[in-house]
Amino acid sequence: MSLVKLYDTTLRDGTQAEDISLLVEDKVRIARKLDELGIQYIEGGWPGSNPKDVAFFKDIKKEKLRQAKIAAFGSTRRAKVTPDKDNNIVTLIKAEADAITIFGKTWDFHVREALRISLEENLELIYDSLEYLKKHAPEVFYDAEHFFDGYKANPDYAIKTLKAAEEANVDCIILCDTNGGTMPFEVAEIIKAVKEQIKTPLGIHAHNDSECAVANSLHAVDLGIVQVQGTINGFGERCGNANLCSIIPALKVKMAKECISDEQMRHLRELSRFVYELANISPDKHQAYVGNSAFAHKGGVHVSAIQRHPETYEHMRPELVGNCTRVLVSDLSGRSNILAKAEEFNINLDSKDPVTLEILDNIKEMENRGYQFEGAEASFELLMMKALGTHRKFFTVLGFRVIDEKRGEDQKPLAEATIMVRVGGKVEHTAAEGSGPVNALDNAIRKALEKFYPKLKEVKLLDYKVRVLPAGQGTASSTRVLIESGDRHTRWGTVGVSDNIIDASYQALIDSIDFKLHKSEEQE
Repeated sequence: MSLVKLYDTTLRDGTQAEDISLLVEDKVRIARKLDELGIQYIEGGWPGSNPKDVAFFKDIKKEKLRQAKIAAFGSTRRAKVTPDKDNNIVTLIKAEADAITIFGKTWDFHVREALRISLEENLELIYDSLEYLKKHAPEVFYDAEHFFDGYKANPDYAIKTLKAAEEANVDCIILCDTNGGTMPFEVAEIIKAVKEQIKTPLGIHAHNDSECAVANSLHAVDLGIVQVQGTINGFGERCGNANLCSIIPALKVKMAKECISDEQMRHLRELSRFVYELANISPDKHQAYVGNSAFAHKGGVHVSAIQRHPETYEHMRPELVGNCTRVLVSDLSGRSNILAKAEEFNINLDSKDPVTLEILDNIKEMENRGYQFEGAEASFELLMMKALGTHRKFFTVLGFRVIDEKRGEDQKPLAEATIMVRVGGKVEHTAAEGSGPVNALDNAIRKALEKFYPKLKEVKLLDYKVRVLPAGQGTASSTRVLIESGDRHTRWGTVGVSDNIIDASYQALIDSIDFKLHKSEEQE
């Protein structure tokens, strides 16, 4: 396998995305994870642009990274200023990073309109900056900004900018599709032309404005590019950067290119979700390779086929990237879906068992009423247990009442819930307040049951979604409530459906508690 070096710029380019902001501590934690994954270069930021990046380069020196090299990012010197007097260049050197990457203008349009200098003077900026940095840094990379657009506009000048970098003896020249509008066939033609004239190792830095960043990066590797720049989950300004979570498995599995080890790649999904978490963004379930739905199967024909041979509907084994095959249960399900889910939950079912057909009929009838089990697998497991007669009734709700009261025009509504439950021979009657009727009901249920089942104190309501089902009945329409709950070890989803939103929420809350009690009993 030939080696392709991965250069991650999540901590710099990724943070330029809308709605993403990372603390210095977040950046250090992500750098640790990137190092564990086997990423060769981690671009920490632009130390000359803001105090946060200066702090990162100071703090990252305290970390004992396994193998990753930290890169500092900046630009060529300013016109009329020598490199040793340019604050941007001096700050890059002071950061004491393992590598320095600077960008320069390769598009004549930018040289004239943005820098407002002559084309010849721009070549001097590139050469002077890189030659000076080579004397002060272990490795120096040159990002040829807007290279593909520049080449299409003026190929001779674009190549001259690369030759200026080559003459400065840089370690790698990275061809950048900064506006993200270049097509894969254009990338191929241009890289072939560049390789005829430039002997320095080449890299690729693609943006995703035309949804081609991953394809362009892989195409570039196929043509001999040795460094690929990108971000975790494709984070980046506008439409994002090339997504390393897609590039890495494509390189290893599809193209037989070495970049990280097989063991490291098994942590790719874990890293993806870690970065989503620190960025405070919900993971994209439809993301290739690492998303929840990447290897999820819903149609009965599909499920039946993958049980015989996964390759029938899966382009690779999900375990290679730390993902797994998921079988979804819906009104499109067949027996194979039910059997697959039963096996997943360690429930012994047979395809000819009448219970299998009963569960299938129940699911289809319930989904016809608006239930959805794709995000509520805990409710589905309880449904199977009830059909098999293995469900234990830990408690009975004898009744509840919820009051939502507004006492003044300028005051917030007050919510209070009262509930009566029976556990064994004991009845508990209690009340609780909340920030809304559902929260009050949740608090009251927990208050009543925690006396009998202290482990319920571990449970947290993590997410709450309400969907008004299309019935053309306006405010009398049915609603579906999906609740995600969790404890210290795991998460689970439950569902409720009713024309009363409180009742729908109640169903999902009860299932959540019921599921926790069953799992706790199994673990004892």
